[in-house]
Order: sequence, then structure tokens, then C-alpha cells
Amino acid sequence: MSVPQLANVVPLRPRRSTAEAAWAALRPRQWSKNLLLFAGIVFAAKLGDASRWAQAVVIFVAYCAASSAAYVVNDLRDVEHDRAHPIKRDRPIARGELSVELALVLASVLALAAVGIAAALGYASLVLLVSFVALQLAYSLGLKRIVLVDIVVIAGLFVVRAAAGAAAVDVRISPWLLVCTALLALFLGLAKRRGELVLVGAEATPGRPVLEGYSLRLVDPLLNGVAVAAAGAYLAYALTAHSPWLAATVAFVVFGLGRYLVLVHRHELGEEPENVLLSDRPILVCVALWVVACALVLALT
Repeated sequence: MSVPQLANVVPLRPRRSTAEAAWAALRPRQWSKNLLLFAGIVFAAKLGDASRWAQAVVIFVAYCAASSAAYVVNDLRDVEHDRAHPIKRDRPIARGELSVELALVLASVLALAAVGIAAALGYASLVLLVSFVALQLAYSLGLKRIVLVDIVVIAGLFVVRAAAGAAAVDVRISPWLLVCTALLALFLGLAKRRGELVLVGAEATPGRPVLEGYSLRLVDPLLNGVAVAAAGAYLAYALTAHSPWLAATVAFVVFGLGRYLVLVHRHELGEEPENVLLSDRPILVCVALWVVACALVLALT
């Protein structure tokens, strides 16, 4: 007698140990967002200053700790919605691999460590990090449920990162670079919302409440417009920076934004920006070439 085959059976991931679950809850892949903290020292052309690099690394560690604390709090807050999500249901707290008590302790330790590290770098670094943590907390507790405000807050968090990186190493950062940072963050935020809309619609599962206020008709024009604005802001920054030769690197920015739009529109990606940015070969090559080109221009001029 043959055994009937079950259709649409999704194998469960093996249960993680407490240590593995705690590490996964920190979302280390998303620490790549904090690389923006190095923008200040790079674009201020202080690449040969070892002491400033040490300060930049220290503030990077502080923001990784603060970000992870915020992710844990966010997962505690959204545990029921995560369990109904086709991807987020694998998060440690949603799967019950990390207890609420341990998650709270983990978040508290990380947040206190981040504040202590920032305080050691000076008053400005401390104020910016506390602002970052407060904005993250406000986002998790309510702002993430307000249409458009949610992605504006995300953009604000990236701007704080850029400003904090400059403050930690005591260099001036161009206002145009901050504008470009905000627009790029808005671009990624809109792409993420679009990816969530497509994923939730395809899976016929309930999404987060804020998605009810979004639609492809709203998101797509905004996404394209913000991409153009981000490229324009970068060009304005390059033309007013140390060397006008930086303007030539706008080609890499345009290609990167265009490639991301292709992935979002044709391949329905974007729901997890960190995975796209770290796994798509053309984007990785483009970023590498952009970094090399900027370093050469800054070094030679």
C-alpha cells in the first residue's frame, strides 16, 4: 500500500540552541547598515588618521549593539504578527526559541553597553546615540504603524548614523551627504514596503497593520521619484565636495539604484534589503568600484 504524498509541506527548521537563538535575534546581517558610520572619516579625507579610525570602529560597535537591542525589542513587540508572516515566523522569539525574560535582559545589556561606549567618545556622540535609541523605541512602540511616517523615521535613523560617525571622529559632514543619506534610506524603505506588499499578497497571509495604508499604486511612483532625487543629491554633494572629480562617481550611484529597481520590479525583491545588497553580484561589484573610485579621487586631490 503506497503512502499518499502531502502537498505543500514546508519542512521546519531545526530548533536552535539558546546561544544560537540569541545570536540570530541580534540580526548581525543588518549591522551592514552601520557601515554608514564610516562615511564621515572617508569623505572628510582622513583615511590616514589611525586614531580617527579607532574612534570610528568604536562608534560602529556601539551602534551595532544599539541596533541589535532595538531589533530584540521590536521582535518582542511584534511577536504575534511575526508568527503569521511567511518569513518572520522563523525569528527566534516568534518560534519560542528565546524567552521573553532572556530577550529583555539581552536588549537591556546591549543598550547600556552602547550608551557607555558612546559616552566615552564625548557629549555629542552620547546625545546622538541616545536620540538613535529613543527614535528606534518610538518606532517599535507606535510610529511603525503610521503610513509614510514609518519610512521617514527609518530615514532619520540613517541620518543619525551618518552624523554620529562624523561626530565621533570630529570631522565636518556635508549637508548634501546627509540629504543623500536620507533619500537613499527612503528609497530602501519604500522598496521594503513594496516587497512586503507583494509577499503578503502572494502568500494570502495577514501583514503588518501599516501595510493596509500602502499600495503598489502609491509606492511605485514614490520609489522611482526618490531614486532620481537620491542620484541628484549625490551629484550636488560631489560637486560641492573636496574635488569636483567626485561627480564622475555618480555613474556608480545611478547604476546601483537602477539595478535595485530592476530587482524590486522584475524579481519582486526588496522585502529584505540587507540580503539583496549582500548577495546580488552586480550591486556588490558596483559598490566595490564606487569605493575604489572615491578613495582614488580623495587620495589624489
